[in-house]
Amino acid sequence: MAQPALVVETGDPFMTSEIVVEMIKQLRALDTYDTYDGWSEEKIIDPLVMTKERKRETPIIGDPDEITLARVKAYYNSIASMVEKKGGLMAVPVINITHEGFGRALVLVGKLIVVDKVLRDVHRFGFPSLEDMSEKTAKVVEKAVELIEQYREVAEA
Repeated sequence: MAQPALVVETGDPFMTSEIVVEMIKQLRALDTYDTYDGWSEEKIIDPLVMTKERKRETPIIGDPDEITLARVKAYYNSIASMVEKKGGLMAVPVINITHEGFGRALVLVGKLIVVDKVLRDVHRFGFPSLEDMSEKTAKVVEKAVELIEQYREVAEA
């Protein structure tokens, strides 16, 4: 059986973006069976690039598998880590996903909710490109840090 071609190419300029670097750390941390040993960083991050073709290949009906759920958790762990670095306070991701692939992801700083995302069709979780992932995540983190600054008293509680 032939291996599917990688969408992320070697030398992609967004491989060095903050979110991609953090995602690779988080994915490796969640890899308890050393599946990623010997894999290139491009191969590790590649499943998060959900092109139109890949979305078409993913069945509409079906429950998300454990690997997909781990990617979602790694993504929100990465966001929490980035918020923590920029905001200066501990950030905690809270993720609740049903077996059907619906749920919610929150990032809490103290008693302040700085990220609140409704999740749908988690089995198709991903971004059209690394550039898109980097840009969208940067906006989420920026908004979270603004909330921390605006409501510092609640964030420190």
